[in-house]
Amino acid sequence: MSGHSKWENIRRKKESTDAKKANIFSKIGKELAVAVKMGGSPDPNINSKLRDVIAKAKANNMPNDNINRCIQKASGEGNGANYEEIVYEGFGPAGVAVIVEVTTDNRNRAAADVRCIFDRAGGNMGQTGCVSYMFDKKGVIIIEKTEKINEEELMMQALDSGAEDFNSEDEFFEITSSPDDFYNLKDALEKAGYEFAEAEIKMVPNLKKDLNDEEIEKLEKFLDKLDDSDDVQNVWHNANC
Repeated sequence: MSGHSKWENIRRKKESTDAKKANIFSKIGKELAVAVKMGGSPDPNINSKLRDVIAKAKANNMPNDNINRCIQKASGEGNGANYEEIVYEGFGPAGVAVIVEVTTDNRNRAAADVRCIFDRAGGNMGQTGCVSYMFDKKGVIIIEKTEKINEEELMMQALDSGAEDFNSEDEFFEITSSPDDFYNLKDALEKAGYEFAEAEIKMVPNLKKDLNDEEIEKLEKFLDKLDDSDDVQNVWHNANC
């Protein structure tokens, strides 16, 4: 497990290239469009799904102009593709449990692409529910440690604002909540002046799987292939890395 950590993964995402950022923004743009249509409103004050995606967009440094443009486009009649959300489950390299969330305008293409990536990595897609029982849906906020942040003060603010758990790691604080309390928690901490490295609703594994360095390398290549797919929005796994 040497050389691998959750914070390194977060930092690598934050320091991604311009091309990678464009891909991330494109994926979030799809999520915004789906959130507007599924939530029935372009107003995040009454559309909780849209609020969650906006929080994710901001945590990924997506400019406000881009966010507003995506929302306006999605709320216009007849604009944009007809996207649908699909969830695939299965086992990746080394038997790692994987959940793949897809937003696509072509169900057959998305299924074929995801299945191909699983097959080439030596994994296999399974039926709905085959791995999702290993995960819990949680609101997750990651805050980088700095000299300006008082840990005890942050912990009390988080718990008072609806957090379920507060963990202090070597380089960051991890705050978790129920999905229902996530927006109020995020809003309270944001108003208190905290900046987020991550802030989104996630599928958090309740049982993690340890891997050796060779298995981690195979897993990372597999995850990179999934991330490169235009239809794939989010990938959750239970590897302890």
